[in-house]
Amino acid sequence: MLLVYFFSILILVLCLLLMMINNLISKKSFMDREKSSPFECGFDPKCSSRMPFSLHFFLISIIFLVFDIEIALLLPFVIVFNMSNIISYMFLIIFFLFILLLGVYHEWNQGSLNWTM
Repeated sequence: MLLVYFFSILILVLCLLLMMINNLISKKSFMDREKSSPFECGFDPKCSSRMPFSLHFFLISIIFLVFDIEIALLLPFVIVFNMSNIISYMFLIIFFLFILLLGVYHEWNQGSLNWTM
């Protein structure tokens, strides 16, 4: 039983030692201007987090997520292709792409795809 305690303490000390070494090694000693600048959304990371953000940026990100998920839903169709009837498979793909294109047309008419407002 004493041996189990000894090895437990030894493992704990080794883990703490490795974490301290990692912390010392991973510190960066210089500030890069590109790394400290705002990324993609245009916010200054050192200012107030309660500032209003661009609704256009939010809409573009939501549209990207929706169409990204739809593309992810298209991928299993390749696997199902060998196991299904070709006519029902083609009808399903055409219907899915029709809904996708209808969504793009709707977003285009609403003006959400315009980068300049």
